[in-house]
Amino acid sequence: MEREMTAQAAGAGDLLELSALQLGACIQKKEIGVEEAAQAYLDAIAQSDSEIHSYITVMEEEALQTARQVQKKIDSGELTGPLSGVPAAIKDNMCTKGTLTSAASNILSNFVPPYDAEAVARLKESGAVILGKLNMDEFAMGGSTETSHYGITKNPWDLSRVPGGSSGGSAAAVAARLVPYALGSDTGGSIRQPCAFCNLTGIKPTYGAVSRYGLLAYASSLDQIGPVGRDIKDCAAVLSVIAGKDAKDSTSIIDRAFDMEAALSGSVKGKKVGMPAGYFGDGLSPQVRQRIFEAADVLRSLGAEVEEFDLPNVDYAVPAYYIIACAEASSNLSRYDGVKYGYRSAEADDLLGIYYKSRSEGFGTEVKRRIMLGSFVLSSGYFDAYYKKALQVRGMIKAAFDRAFETYDMILSPVSPTTAYEIGGQISDPIAMYMADIYTVSVNLSGIPAVALPCGKDDAGLPVGMQLIGRAFSEETLVAAAADYQRATEFHKAQAPHAAKGGRR
Repeated sequence: MEREMTAQAAGAGDLLELSALQLGACIQKKEIGVEEAAQAYLDAIAQSDSEIHSYITVMEEEALQTARQVQKKIDSGELTGPLSGVPAAIKDNMCTKGTLTSAASNILSNFVPPYDAEAVARLKESGAVILGKLNMDEFAMGGSTETSHYGITKNPWDLSRVPGGSSGGSAAAVAARLVPYALGSDTGGSIRQPCAFCNLTGIKPTYGAVSRYGLLAYASSLDQIGPVGRDIKDCAAVLSVIAGKDAKDSTSIIDRAFDMEAALSGSVKGKKVGMPAGYFGDGLSPQVRQRIFEAADVLRSLGAEVEEFDLPNVDYAVPAYYIIACAEASSNLSRYDGVKYGYRSAEADDLLGIYYKSRSEGFGTEVKRRIMLGSFVLSSGYFDAYYKKALQVRGMIKAAFDRAFETYDMILSPVSPTTAYEIGGQISDPIAMYMADIYTVSVNLSGIPAVALPCGKDDAGLPVGMQLIGRAFSEETLVAAAADYQRATEFHKAQAPHAAKGGRR
């Protein structure tokens, strides 16, 4: 049967301009075929990703085969979900059965998992068509997607600038119209910061809301998988699919399903929103500050009560985060020894040589730096002085958020001190890059959720992002506020200058 896409269904644009939910609706109405949608995105990747470099692996043959299978299930009424048949892509630190999963590292450049990560499996069960694996900072260690073994990813808003990190490939692919939505992971802001740099929406869920089974660990007590999309509706739909209890993950603690359909029709009216005064001092770009205060005015116009307050221990968040994250990374990455799987140096001729040369050649500079820092703070002479104190500071930060949420329903803050910076601008200064996480790492240390969404641009036309932070498992409240904000604004609808064009009208 010939499928015709109406102008109304396509938003008077081409197939690539449809949001994930819009595309899913067209597929359910038989206005667009699943294979047609997958092929349109695969064509766009072939034509445009050479300048963006958002993908490490493109799964063309598998994607088209899956598309045909999913179409049959949709036609038979077996798959009726809002995202069934919609293409997706996965950050390369989540296991995909039979497909390279490298975490953008040379040490896993030949690793093909025999199983899917739980989040990936749930997407597949819902009818997602996986197009490929996305570039990232090596083992998610970085904030610019410049530490990848496979090369840097560029920002579709300005090819001379970074897309953020570590989920920069996820954000760049969505912003460049090379996939409707993607999965990323957030250890200290790695979903939210790329969304801010690329004018996208993303959700960092509560720790324990989404299974980490099959996620290649960086810092196990901080990592969380979450969606990257064009708007909050798409992200909420994806989160509804991937969230939930998983017996394979002992840290999976969610005890109920999120009701995102009700949340999306909610509002911010009557909610109390706090703005940490310490987040708006020195170091924050004046233009970013202005956009956040303008967003606060929008929330007030929607009926929210917004005020500034003092959030203590802000200055200690970054050092505490990097001590804890690097300590956990040192432990987690010890498994990559050149013996069981992954890269093994051809120069090694004994067991010690295998360990030394494989890890020396397999890991990049930033990963080595964090392993060394983590090993140092865990050593017998420095454990109490650094790691133990960092854990105590983590408790203080969490307690500060708990006190804040006794008064406020959510917290409004910047995502990053600046907009996207130039490629090479911070990679040689790791301290500057670490300090750029000042507004995001506290959320991971506290295990609470946050939503990042666009709130304007700076004078150079680069996107500015804000985040709404809530108490544990308050994703529905944050989604309602974000949806209300996006109904009142147009920022999330802006298209990057280097977005792909394609599909059919």
